Amino acid sequence: MLRKPGALLAASALLLLGTATQAGADTPPPAAPSAACTYTPAVPADNFKGIPVFDPVKAARPYSATLRTGQGAITFRALTDKAPCTTYSFRFLAQRDYFDRSHCHRLTTAHIYVLQCGDPTGTGSGGPGYSFPDENLTGATYPAGTVAMANAGPNTNGSQFFFVWKDTKLSPAYTPFGKVTAGLDVLQKIAAGGEDDQNGPGDGFPTLPVNIKRVQIKSR
Repeated sequence: MLRKPGALLAASALLLLGTATQAGADTPPPAAPSAACTYTPAVPADNFKGIPVFDPVKAARPYSATLRTGQGAITFRALTDKAPCTTYSFRFLAQRDYFDRSHCHRLTTAHIYVLQCGDPTGTGSGGPGYSFPDENLTGATYPAGTVAMANAGPNTNGSQFFFVWKDTKLSPAYTPFGKVTAGLDVLQKIAAGGEDDQNGPGDGFPTLPVNIKRVQIKSR
C-alpha cells in the first residue's frame, strides 16, 4: 500500500511504501495469511545493514522508539506482542542507524491521512535488502496514532512505514506495529503544512521537510 511504484506507497497501489500503491489508490487485494518470521533477501538493498535472524526471546522484549525530526520528536510504543517480526526488524534497522539522516517522503491529505517514511533513498522505492511476512492483520484498523508497514502486496514488508495522523479507513492489509505515545501534534503540524500533489491531489512530498536526524530505541 503506501509505497510508490517500486516502493511501499506506490503511486498506484495504496501501499504506504515506495513500492506500494499511492494513498488514495484502489484498495489492494487482501493480504495473505501470516507466515513464520523469516527475513528473505530482496532488492533493492539501500543503505544495507545486513539481514536479521529472528530471535523470539529478544523480539518479545518491549520497547519504544523516538524519531528525532526537524519538525519535532515522535515517539511510539512498539507492539512486540502483536507484531514481533515487524518490531524486531524495525529495532534491528534503527539500532544500525538505518533511518538516520533520511526523510519522510510522502504525505497524504485526502482519502487517507498518513505520513510515510523509512526509505533511505527518499524516492518511495527503496528497501533494506530483505522482506518479511505480514502479521497482526486480523481486525486491523488505522486510527490516528497508528504506526504500520507500507508494502507492495502481501508479505512484502521492508523498511518503509507510515504514521496515521488522522483516523483513516484502510483494508486490513498493512501490519500495525506501533502506537504513537507522544508527537501526534507534530504529525498534525506536518499535515497542516500540506504537500505538493506530485502523486495526485492530496498526495505528495510534505511542504514542511521531515528530516529524521536519528531514531532512539528505549527498552521498557
